[in-house]
Amino acid sequence: MTVTDPGMAPDQLDSLVVVLDLVRSGTARTRPELARRSGLGRTVITQRLGQLMACGLVGEGELGRSTGGRAPRELRFRAEAGAVLVAELGATGLSVGITDLSGELCRHHQEPWDIAAGPEATLGRIEALFDDLLAGGPPVRPWGIGVGVPGPVEFASGRPVAPPIMPGWDGYRVRDRLAARYDVPVWVDNEVNTMALGELRTGLARDVADMIYVKIGTGIGAGLISGGRLHRGAQGCAGDIGHVALVNSVPGAADVACRCGNVGCLEALAGGAALARDATAAAEAGRSPALSQRLARGPLQAVDVVAAAEFGDLVAVELLQRAGRLVGETLAALVSFYNPAMVLLGGGVGASGDLLLASIRHAVYRRSLPLATRDLKIARSPLSERAGLLGAAFMVVDELLSRERLGRWIAHGSPAGRPALAAG
Repeated sequence: MTVTDPGMAPDQLDSLVVVLDLVRSGTARTRPELARRSGLGRTVITQRLGQLMACGLVGEGELGRSTGGRAPRELRFRAEAGAVLVAELGATGLSVGITDLSGELCRHHQEPWDIAAGPEATLGRIEALFDDLLAGGPPVRPWGIGVGVPGPVEFASGRPVAPPIMPGWDGYRVRDRLAARYDVPVWVDNEVNTMALGELRTGLARDVADMIYVKIGTGIGAGLISGGRLHRGAQGCAGDIGHVALVNSVPGAADVACRCGNVGCLEALAGGAALARDATAAAEAGRSPALSQRLARGPLQAVDVVAAAEFGDLVAVELLQRAGRLVGETLAALVSFYNPAMVLLGGGVGASGDLLLASIRHAVYRRSLPLATRDLKIARSPLSERAGLLGAAFMVVDELLSRERLGRWIAHGSPAGRPALAAG
């Protein structure tokens, strides 16, 4: 049950959210524009703006253009009113940042990290980095925290659920730990969902209503944008294409074990860990002098396969083409079923050279319905590692400013100190 400010009636909350959304999106920049766009009366608009200005969400700016009478004062969304702490955890690295309420990254930091170190060590490191970010700039109290992790997340509780590449994280109370430490509402999601949201708001997919974001890194996952909104599914695991079974379509797939416990999954055959595994086997067998030389200096990684392919190593080229074909054939079914306008590729492998992109495009265009691919754009993500941080910030701000939650904190001036807001 949603608890709102006892002094605010439902219709008042509705009009408050309408006014805020119009100003925040830039759709209405003056009071007359608000009246035209919202259909609300002058008195109601004045009252709602007063509430939004009192908590610092809306401010007045320059004089607008006159239409015959006195020039109206422009309104603006005050992104500087609050801050959001964000973190993106990958299988082999992590990123943290602090943003304003428009998702603008003020400061951020990235470093290698092994997610298999477990939740205690990983979140301890995240907390230390958050503290550094807060100490490294003007004094600010965060309004919320957003975290993306490389595995399935039950969005309602903020807990990872049986994440294949996150040993020790199953059921861990990520939200509860960070909320207790910083006393703010916390939201946790699969990192691919936050990446998709970041691309939707600030990247190549801006204003694209239907899109699939595919991350190809150590694992493989997809974030789905439908009708301009992130689609998480009933429990939050929509888009987990990395564990689509290919045992009936790929020879030998039944013999390849996946970290999820099954065999023949797309991730086990075409993800970054699979590329490193197969490249190591080829190097040890002497089939690739370039990869053998690299192996002599230490364990191979997917980036080594990409680098070798760019220098013309035939084995590396073959491995990338095969991975692209398998990803593309899996995506082809989604493209025909879902009919997106765009497919964006990200992650350490997905954002690599043209060879993988070309292989994915070829498979999708060859196997999908002609109508589904007629205007389909398949491209690499332009935001790279920033997509997840930006998307995590938008996730938090969208939740805080939603109808469900805005009425529960606006009378207090800030959601800081109210971690229960994230519980619904």
